[in-house]
Amino acid sequence: MFKIQTLNTIAAAGLNQFPREFYEISATFPQPDAILVRSQTLHEMTIPSSVKAIGRAGTGINNIPVCTLTKRGIPVFNTPGANANAVRELVIAGMLLASRNICQAWNYVGNLKVDNELHKEIEQNKKQFVGFELMGKTLGVVGLGSIGVKVANAAVNLGMRVIGYDPSITVNRAWELSASVKQATHIDNLLVESDFVSFHVPLTDATRHMINFSHLQLMKTGIVLLNFARDGIIDHQALIEALNEGKVLAYVTDFPCIHLKHHPRVIGLPHLGASTKEAEENCAVMVVKQVRNFLEYGSIVNAINFPTVEVSQNTSSMRLAIINANVPNMVAQISSKLASAGLNIISLLNKSLDDVAYTLIDVNNAVSSDLLTHIARIEGVLQLRCLKPLEIQS
Repeated sequence: MFKIQTLNTIAAAGLNQFPREFYEISATFPQPDAILVRSQTLHEMTIPSSVKAIGRAGTGINNIPVCTLTKRGIPVFNTPGANANAVRELVIAGMLLASRNICQAWNYVGNLKVDNELHKEIEQNKKQFVGFELMGKTLGVVGLGSIGVKVANAAVNLGMRVIGYDPSITVNRAWELSASVKQATHIDNLLVESDFVSFHVPLTDATRHMINFSHLQLMKTGIVLLNFARDGIIDHQALIEALNEGKVLAYVTDFPCIHLKHHPRVIGLPHLGASTKEAEENCAVMVVKQVRNFLEYGSIVNAINFPTVEVSQNTSSMRLAIINANVPNMVAQISSKLASAGLNIISLLNKSLDDVAYTLIDVNNAVSSDLLTHIARIEGVLQLRCLKPLEIQS
């Protein structure tokens, strides 16, 4: 029986993917096999030795100590693309909020006295909220992953000129991208030409403060910046100066901070990017399927710290799933111990990513506990599991 601990509310549509004859779900398991999380931070949490996988129902993994878990041989799964449509729609809404002064106009109407002069006063003062249309304007999209591509394509459909920048765009994303999107060879080229810039990159050492004072000076006066990616990508102090000088017309962000939340040209939203029923369900279903496939078959898909290894249900007597340090002679040592025990290898799959390697071995007979102990004691083996075929009722 697999034990799944949930640290946040995970949509029922996802949890229902766990067959109850083989899975127990609780928020309080002391020794779970896997942990599902959304926003709760795991950095200060003691991860039990029983944990074999972490599933993040979302994309960002800043709340998870990935390096520490990798050293322990624990894959961290996330759900890229599951909330992409929700974020795309919010980015488009953000451009409209900024370009049409909707928030300011809404506040103005809300503060008006309700009397017979209401309509007259509105007609006299509405000119202060005159905005501009998106059609014909240039949108720069920094980061062309699942969300960035959808934002770029949606903007093209709105009649905008779109420039994209992503030096590491994947082949699949490139195929999805509209042919109308212009490629920028350097981020500076994108910043110089754009009327709007939307960011869709993770927060890493390379992207922290990727937009600073010098970058802001390259931009057109009156630019609109949209950050629905991660806080920290834009230098707040440099941004405040650019807002006060009028260089930046508006900043629309899903990550409010104390320094910006009262600025009249900042629209701060309470991290609503993936806050739709559909996105939460998509993320939950996706992460549950990934964790299940890992626990049951040894398959790894969308683990940010492990290689992709896609396999189907094992039909052999036994499958060994071995996570180890990526050093020479590991497979040979494991194979040697299996051969010494008289076991024949039916299939073997080995892949590596940076400092870790993952090996799946199907053998022709049951593996004794003594043999498992000998394999686990090989220097560099981080996690060893014996996977038997499950007879799950459909």
